[in-house]
Amino acid sequence: MKKVYLSALGFALMCQMATGRTKTVYNYYRYRNVITAPSDTDTTYKERKLRVDEVDFVSSYYNQNGNHSAVTGGIGSEKVTDIANGITLNMVWRNQAMHKNTLAVGFGFDYHTAASQAFVSQTGASSKDGTRIYPSLDWTVENEKKGTSFGIGAYYSGEYNYQSLGADLHWSAKTSDKNGEFTAKLQAYLDQVKLIYPSELIPQTTTVTSTGTVVVTSASGTVLSGSGNGHGSKANIPSSPRDTYSASFSYMQQIDPRLQIMFLGDVVTQNGYLGLPFHRVYFNTGKDTVEKLPSSRFKLPLGFRLNYFLGDNIIIRSYYRYYMDDWGIRSNTIGLEVPYKITPFFSISPFYRFYNQTAAKYFAPYETHLPTDQYYTSNYEYSKFNSGFFGVGFRVAPPKGVLGWQNLHDLEIRYGHYTQNTGLGSDVVSLGLSFK
Repeated sequence: MKKVYLSALGFALMCQMATGRTKTVYNYYRYRNVITAPSDTDTTYKERKLRVDEVDFVSSYYNQNGNHSAVTGGIGSEKVTDIANGITLNMVWRNQAMHKNTLAVGFGFDYHTAASQAFVSQTGASSKDGTRIYPSLDWTVENEKKGTSFGIGAYYSGEYNYQSLGADLHWSAKTSDKNGEFTAKLQAYLDQVKLIYPSELIPQTTTVTSTGTVVVTSASGTVLSGSGNGHGSKANIPSSPRDTYSASFSYMQQIDPRLQIMFLGDVVTQNGYLGLPFHRVYFNTGKDTVEKLPSSRFKLPLGFRLNYFLGDNIIIRSYYRYYMDDWGIRSNTIGLEVPYKITPFFSISPFYRFYNQTAAKYFAPYETHLPTDQYYTSNYEYSKFNSGFFGVGFRVAPPKGVLGWQNLHDLEIRYGHYTQNTGLGSDVVSLGLSFK
């Protein structure tokens, strides 16, 4: 089922690629060796044929608990476990103009259990388990002489009640001295939300046949057989669209060999069915209904990164983001990570992130909404709260390969603990392997 929680695989990828698409943009130890761009007369031999440059594998385990489930109207267990595995194959070649082409082919698979998912059925008989697959494809062409790149990407994510198709265009350009870089990315996601309602709230009609048989049908005309989740096992459950469009911009500037800053901004708009049909809301009268939210949403996050290389062994990575939307949410995020290189081949990276937000205009707790409210939700994602996320990462990258395996370039293990003042808490551990 579609849920809101910190994605375990997303956490792992975020930790591996803390700054987004450019994996090495904040790596001082590589940067200081290439601070001067190659000249136009660079005659270094560059192989043109297709080759596998790197294979990245990430596996993670996530565990969550809380007591404000949206499925049961803002009360009840939020216990979730998720096991995620993802692999990305990066292939590189050069075209006739000697421009670098990179094709990244990815595939991910999640298996999760969610206690609240069982209560889509009023009796708690629905399945707690679910799976998700998410392949991806990205092709980027880089003109190293001019310092520009252009690429396209395509994505798919599918689980029982939610299907998503995505595409993007991305472009970057470095300044003439190669110490600054501007990037832009346009994304579109076209989603379908399967309208799985709580068992007692399925839109339905009842008719009596000429023989006196009572037939109960859904709004789509499908005969309901009364399975665990309230929908017939063979029911053709209808879906509703949800479209998301975003434009992301960033500018990175290397002030000097030790100080680097980046400005980030996004413009996001959503349209369609923006709630989830199995989220209940209980009015102050005790009567329950399905969550109802506006059919459009505008989001504006603005961020700033500052990274300082404190000698050869310590990097201070800091981050701030301000977020606002037209549902009334305002939030602040402050992050700090301090990678420390204990040896040339082993580093440790403690991190901490603080977050707070105001409540959306449409949120109210269990049995607080009025029947006259135009919109209503008891999903604590939209409540007022503060949260903290802290942990540590360990990375090993010996020159002869991890455990003597030359092709295993590096190994990283990360652990994070998340707490929220609403009572939600979670733990996530991930393993990342890079093969070259």
